[in-house]
Amino acid sequence: MGYTTYDRAWHEAWELALSPGLVASPLAARPYDLRHSALSTWLNAGVDPTEVAERAGNSVEVLMTRYAKCLYGRQALGDGRIDGLLDAYN
Repeated sequence: MGYTTYDRAWHEAWELALSPGLVASPLAARPYDLRHSALSTWLNAGVDPTEVAERAGNSVEVLMTRYAKCLYGRQALGDGRIDGLLDAYN
């Protein structure tokens, strides 16, 4: 299958599967972005970086420099964790 055909099919499926706001975002603009999103999600879920790196076939250094930065809604998730911790001290 040629790249043009694959790319066209990918974008058609992407537009059907995601909300308009997510289609406008960089989330899953390319098939590779799904890998990026999955690894970032695992890290943000609290999975040990060594385990995530092993599953991905990367070093921890590569994992943390390339994948630990991008997750839709990451700021809200972090805010919730911080609030939960602070509430535990009250």
